[in-house]
Amino acid sequence: MRVSIHANSNANSQVAKGKLLAGLKAPAFQIDEAHPDVVITIGGDGTLLSAFHRYADQLDHVRFIGVHTGHLGFYTDWRDFEVDALIEALNRDSGESISYPLLDVLTDFEDGTTAHYLALNEATLKRESGTMRSDVYIRENFFESFRGDGLCVATPTGSTAYSKSNGGAVIHPRLDAMQVTEIASINNRVFRTLAAPMILAPDEWISLRPEPFQDYVMTIDQFTARPSMINAIRFKIASERIHFARYRHMHFWDRVEDAFIGAKKPDAL
Repeated sequence: MRVSIHANSNANSQVAKGKLLAGLKAPAFQIDEAHPDVVITIGGDGTLLSAFHRYADQLDHVRFIGVHTGHLGFYTDWRDFEVDALIEALNRDSGESISYPLLDVLTDFEDGTTAHYLALNEATLKRESGTMRSDVYIRENFFESFRGDGLCVATPTGSTAYSKSNGGAVIHPRLDAMQVTEIASINNRVFRTLAAPMILAPDEWISLRPEPFQDYVMTIDQFTARPSMINAIRFKIASERIHFARYRHMHFWDRVEDAFIGAKKPDAL
């Protein structure tokens, strides 16, 4: 098994990385940063997002494992004090995995060029100054004229991140859907939007055709771009998927409860 390890600069992460490297010296393992079979991230969800974008062109054969050095994250199944158990699971590996949908983003620029991105969590379009004005199309059919700060398009796993803070629903990652949430939309007697999150089916796509300004800011997960003049941006569920080496099951709603509620469990009846 070819393994790549990515850790953030946190002291606990570096200690866990050293322990993991020491445990993977068996002949069955080979450290390979260029073409790994398994990518192990140590830190948090941000560390895993960075590793995902590094290996986005190898998703057909790479599986990811997340080790968290803080509280439990949405993409991390292991804690830093469980490195020995993780090494045992790697030794028993039989190719088990679970996959989640990704977001495909295609941008057309005024000069005729295009740019293509994959997002694990979400993509957004905003303006740095002034109101963003954009026509919104669903499957090439005009839907609305948006006025506001911006729009966020998220995957199911990304529904617990920025999308949720904009009032979006939390979507189970087994659903191949994407969600569009408005960021501070303007609704009055002149301008009207749906003013509610939209969840689109996997065979649908959404296109934005913003008015021609040069101060747009586009984000793909944690990365920010200030593109040149945009003609249109199309969002759809990607044909690619991210695969996680899942050696033990943790229910998605348990992750949601732990992250956002953390309530004391009721006494057994």
